[in-house]
Amino acid sequence: MASSAEAAKYQLFTITKNGKVIQLQSKVVSFDYYESLLSPNITATLTYVDTGVVEKGQQDVRYDKKYDSQERVGTIYNALPITGTGDEEIKFKITSGLGTLDFSKTPLYVSGSSNPDQESNRETVVLNLVSKSAITNQQTHVKKNYFNSSTNTQSVKNIAKNILKLDKIITDESSNRYPFIGNMKSPFEVLIMLASKSAYGDGKPGFFFYETKDGHNFRAIDRLISQTPVNDKNPYFKVEVNRSSVNEDTSFKISSFSVNKNQNLINALKSGVYSSRGVFFNPKTFKEEERVFSLGELPQSLGKKQPPTPEVAPTDDDYARVMYSILDVGALSSSTESKGEANPKDWQQEVQMRYNLLFTQVIKIQVPCNPNLKAGDVIRCDLEIISPDQKVQGFSDPVESGKYLIMDLCHHYDSLRSFTSMTLVRDTYGKYGGNQ
Repeated sequence: MASSAEAAKYQLFTITKNGKVIQLQSKVVSFDYYESLLSPNITATLTYVDTGVVEKGQQDVRYDKKYDSQERVGTIYNALPITGTGDEEIKFKITSGLGTLDFSKTPLYVSGSSNPDQESNRETVVLNLVSKSAITNQQTHVKKNYFNSSTNTQSVKNIAKNILKLDKIITDESSNRYPFIGNMKSPFEVLIMLASKSAYGDGKPGFFFYETKDGHNFRAIDRLISQTPVNDKNPYFKVEVNRSSVNEDTSFKISSFSVNKNQNLINALKSGVYSSRGVFFNPKTFKEEERVFSLGELPQSLGKKQPPTPEVAPTDDDYARVMYSILDVGALSSSTESKGEANPKDWQQEVQMRYNLLFTQVIKIQVPCNPNLKAGDVIRCDLEIISPDQKVQGFSDPVESGKYLIMDLCHHYDSLRSFTSMTLVRDTYGKYGGNQ
């Protein structure tokens, strides 16, 4: 059976400027495509080599008469030319063993370029690519106030449709609203701000605003981690040999695995992950309000139902962190109770714990290229147990194996191979428990 890590096929790779379409398939050296929960737009890096020779059946690239009176044939970089002004479209469709990465209808745009290796008869060009929304974001601003939106999600949809001009955005409905004034901030800046001030369901805070190949997303952490793993029937596995036979398909075998971050007790105590006392100053009433918050109020997790709490965790009377802050009641609200907004002290303290907890474990893995995967997906990983006992009960480590959330990923393609690198996060340990 063919391996999914083999070189991919470039079914389509073109650059378009001023109506001129130039084929790039035969010139591409490598291509890297990126998505991340922490990035509001897609990015990519394309490297190609150009000799200026016109291949049979392809259109030549000639200098404009205002630059060269002879209008000679040149390289794409200089004769087109590539200026990185947002009017160069890159369309591509790449097929590998497990699927297709298709941007033939939603092109990326050149945001910058470099020419690191130029010789008399050839040159290497590196293009930095972004999605259209990244350019629109820099050209527009949020000007009006958003006081009448029913929820934060409604404000997000309004900005996405009317300012960013997005055709599609996937959202989870927030249970609160945060009235605000745009103050000429960029749309991405406002949407990321709203993500950190939004709560889901019965008040569990924490959203992400990000883009994948399927479009933009405004998703709640609790919704993301409750998803069924996209590879539930074919878990990614890490063993030194194939599990059944030498002919087994290795499409889901982890070729590289490393733990970048694990539980850090001191940092967790410093950030108030287990228990914290919030002291809020209300600028409207000039009074202080206090709230005690503990880890037990965050039941949703990727592993066990309750994240592990160390024996030295602070009690209700002994806090590792006391948080002093000004209560964020919004710019336009005269009374949080009368206007129906969720009280900020109910989420302002909790949201810091939610984000910190999600990144308890950070691991990096590399697998054969799978363009079906997206940032924000949950995947299942079976990692081999290290034990002198027999493995008749299974080879998976019951603590390290389980569900992980894809924080960011990179699909890499070159002339020899293709693979997907991922950064995975998890808020607790255990193969079983929670929603598994």
